[in-house]
Amino acid sequence: MENWLNKQAELAPSKTALIFEGRRWTFQQLNAEVLVLNGKLQNIINKTPCKIGLLAANTPASYLTILALQGMGIQIVLLNFRLSLFELSKQIELADIDRVLIDDSLQTRNKELTNLAKVTNISCWNLSQIKHLGENKPNVVEEYEDNQVATIMFTSGTTGNPHGVLQTFKNHFFSAMGSAINLGLQADDLWLCAVPIFHISGLSIMMRSLIYGMPVLLVERFEEKKITQLLQKLPVTVMSVVPQMLKRLLESFPTVGYNSKFRCFLLGGAAIDEQTLRKCIALRLPIIQSYGMTETCSQVVALSFNDALNAVGSVGKPLFPVQLRIDEETKEIEIKAPNVTPGYLGKSSDFNKKLTGDGWFKTGDIGHFNKENFLFVEGRKGEMLISGGENIFPDEIENAYAGFSAITEFAVCGISDDQWGEVPIGFYVAPYEIPNNELIAYGKKKLARFKIPKQFVKVDRLPRTASGKVKRYELIMKLKD
Repeated sequence: MENWLNKQAELAPSKTALIFEGRRWTFQQLNAEVLVLNGKLQNIINKTPCKIGLLAANTPASYLTILALQGMGIQIVLLNFRLSLFELSKQIELADIDRVLIDDSLQTRNKELTNLAKVTNISCWNLSQIKHLGENKPNVVEEYEDNQVATIMFTSGTTGNPHGVLQTFKNHFFSAMGSAINLGLQADDLWLCAVPIFHISGLSIMMRSLIYGMPVLLVERFEEKKITQLLQKLPVTVMSVVPQMLKRLLESFPTVGYNSKFRCFLLGGAAIDEQTLRKCIALRLPIIQSYGMTETCSQVVALSFNDALNAVGSVGKPLFPVQLRIDEETKEIEIKAPNVTPGYLGKSSDFNKKLTGDGWFKTGDIGHFNKENFLFVEGRKGEMLISGGENIFPDEIENAYAGFSAITEFAVCGISDDQWGEVPIGFYVAPYEIPNNELIAYGKKKLARFKIPKQFVKVDRLPRTASGKVKRYELIMKLKD
């Protein structure tokens, strides 16, 4: 495939490619700045192909750096700035990289990053430093090989053991194609990106922009009031959200609605509860629920807004290039698609364990199809509790308690129990401590008795990954403390 940015700069040079805080770049202007940055990066990158770590923020500096590194044929290891130095050092060691580029804005959000070079014994460069380096002739890859690794991204690590996922140009291309077939593609589309570009939810928007020739409205961080204003004032057509973002936007939804061109929210991370779904329907606010993962370069299953009420709790049906099946014995969801990763970084044995004998990828999620072939995800295989011989999935309990008016967030973990083997424990965020008897009484209306948490713990917040998934292992650790 021809270099995507080069191609768009030729096909649609005057079309808007990026918008950030009122400033606009056409594809031609974006390409020009990327070429200059390409030349400057050669002062610190003396060989290609190679791997370079990047601590990116949702800023033009990070956006341009990703495009410049991609254009040089460099494998970009996207790192999560929210991690501790210990977690980052483990990922940097696994990736076998000797230098990391850091967006300047991140050091005010994670002060530990100033010590990254000392702790990891690698070379660290702030993106502002690169601006002052000498210019060299750009070294641009004219074509991308299908199986060439474009990006490496670590999984969310909800179980505490993240893997470095290899993502090829083929993976990104077919992910974009599946999304276009699912959502449709219009000439005036403008995608608002407030999800992190170091995560697949944000990076996939960048890749779609290059493949579709579509502008991206980049927002540095999610603030519901600011986002609401942008959705009203600018011709945004699509926005990616996770459930927590959607719920906050619904709280400040304007009576006049959003701009007339707005088409939908693309929801990832987890399915929304029925109460939130019905609120969206009442507001005539289209929500496309989806299911995907880092290993599939974003969505592989989606539920249209028209089907939402007929399949409450479902994530939908597989997108066009995706094959889906359920293992009859384990009930694990298995996928076969051109956007599935070819492997894990330095962990080929771990990846091979996730492949079936006939080449399907085992997702680690348990699910089932209903009679209409809608997919229902019951929960992660490793998160399932077995209590007194009964299988319990945290998601089911969490969805039940989503309707408790005082609770803003709720998560369930399993802990060992001498009598039952395991029992569920509920963690909730609320403005005040709720009596256990009230929470138990509420649970009895919605759940079988054995599914009701045996203990409820009030917390200030739920620890989450970049995609909004709860880090259950951290809650268990907090309980032990």
